[in-house]
Amino acid sequence: MLSKLNYIEDYACRALLAVFVILLFVQVVMRMVLGIGMSWIEELARYSFVWFVFLGATHAAHLSAHNRLQVHINLLPKNMAKGLLLFVDLIWAGFCLVLAYKSLELIDLLLEFPYKSPALGWSLAYVYFIFPIAFTLMAFRVLQVQYLKLVKGIEPGDVEKEETDKITEDESYQKNNTDSNTDKG
Repeated sequence: MLSKLNYIEDYACRALLAVFVILLFVQVVMRMVLGIGMSWIEELARYSFVWFVFLGATHAAHLSAHNRLQVHINLLPKNMAKGLLLFVDLIWAGFCLVLAYKSLELIDLLLEFPYKSPALGWSLAYVYFIFPIAFTLMAFRVLQVQYLKLVKGIEPGDVEKEETDKITEDESYQKNNTDSNTDKG
């Protein structure tokens, strides 16, 4: 089930980012070439970007890729650092759940007193559904990472370092292939 959730999060973020970029590209081309703009494109791009940002934040929590000031934590003894990170993550998860609950209250209010978006005519209650979804998922993901660390003994990798290593390996691979091809020529 978790692998399906990872898959959905990952590809939803990719799709939303693609929609955002394509819509903005179309809008820029239409304005520069045809001299016209469409307000619904900007509005849809804005909503897709907001959804992308919040789903991306949950995906980053799953990867344990949110920025932290680790320098002072790394100076502590290992068990104390783990305890401090657990405490901070519990506060973070609690805060996310409070925000999810409060956003549901806002959505209830918007359903009772509907407010439609200016260009698309969509009820903002449906647009705002990303908030309880994302904050609930983020709380779950933060607790999932702590569970993996404390119970399963699995330390999350350094996502930034892994990506840098991939790029470095690809560059060295390409350089080696180029060098070997010139030697053969």
